Amino acid sequence: MTVKEHIEHSRTRITKLVFPQDTNPIGTLYGGTAMKWMDEVAFLTATRFARRLVVTVSMDRVDFKVPIPKGSIVELIGEVTRAGNTSVTVTVRMLREDPLSGDQELAIQGELVMVAVDDSMRPIKIVPE
Repeated sequence: MTVKEHIEHSRTRITKLVFPQDTNPIGTLYGGTAMKWMDEVAFLTATRFARRLVVTVSMDRVDFKVPIPKGSIVELIGEVTRAGNTSVTVTVRMLREDPLSGDQELAIQGELVMVAVDDSMRPIKIVPE
């Protein structure tokens, strides 16, 4: 499998509904909840790419472009955009979708760096199969 095919195979998509408990007092998605969901997608994407245990080491430049109101459907898409010896960078995009019209727009985007670790939590080489 080529690196391009490996990246394509590891792409992760998750769809969620924004419930009232996910929102702040003005009825939009909490930033912390959005970042938690992004971390989960990055973890899954990096694990599928590396086929190793991975941990988050950084979350870089998270851009909140538009608010996500209660009742919205969100689609999170994770894709490996860089692979190093022990780490991968995963770009996560969160699309806001109107549940009635189906219109989507980019709401949040960020990059997370995940490092492969052994049982002792020491970085190990990523060896895609």
